[in-house]
Amino acid sequence: MSTQSTINKIAVPYAEALLELSKSSNLLKETTKDLSLISTTLSQSKDLQLFLYHPLNKIFMKKNVLKKIFENQVNDFVLKFLLVLVDRRRIFLLVTIIDKYLDLAYQLESTIVAELLTAVALNESQQNHLIEKIKMMTRSQYVKLTMNVDISLIGGFYLKIGSKIVDLSLAGKLKQISFYLNTN
Repeated sequence: MSTQSTINKIAVPYAEALLELSKSSNLLKETTKDLSLISTTLSQSKDLQLFLYHPLNKIFMKKNVLKKIFENQVNDFVLKFLLVLVDRRRIFLLVTIIDKYLDLAYQLESTIVAELLTAVALNESQQNHLIEKIKMMTRSQYVKLTMNVDISLIGGFYLKIGSKIVDLSLAGKLKQISFYLNTN
């Protein structure tokens, strides 16, 4: 069994339990927002990740750091969940638990997650227009658009919705032309 499948096997029950508790407490939206904030904070601070995930760092030190960072930023419910993960020595699973939770929450809310890579950042109007087009394409009520800028696309965009990919980038078109020329 691979390490990743073992991690998923351990993380999923935590994500499901958190989802059930947040649903029963009517804190689903707040929990989703708070976990997105925590995920962003962790992705922006490799030092924080290393500190939390290191097994030799003391539990009380990890708890103090989490309290100082997130005490007034997230709901007490979410902070207590983080502290439970520290107590149970499962804090190293936090990113995976958050990803699984968000997947489950978006499924519950019928939200489609669309990943967008663009050569240049889109303004708010362009984002809203694209979200409306995605809603029409997927027949979904809600769309969560995650955007990243990748200058290697040269121009255009690359959109991934589930397993569907729409590649309208200039780099993608050049690859298609190159492939066509090499096969003929």
